[in-house]
Amino acid sequence: MKKKILIEGMTCSHCVRHVEDALKELDGIKSAKAVLKEKCAVVKLGKDVADDRIREAIEEMGYEVVDILSE
Repeated sequence: MKKKILIEGMTCSHCVRHVEDALKELDGIKSAKAVLKEKCAVVKLGKDVADDRIREAIEEMGYEVVDILSE
């Protein structure tokens, strides 16, 4: 299962790395790839992870989650 997270506030490669690292720390996320140009991140899940947990992890880093889409 994949989820696409639309994110505002990423401005550079350091932001991308911070978002990816925050997502990878969550239990159940196998991989995370943030894309600065598309203002999003895509995560692959090993088990279900609540959208609220994903949102909280990103917003704690100082970015805004606009939406989370299941793929």
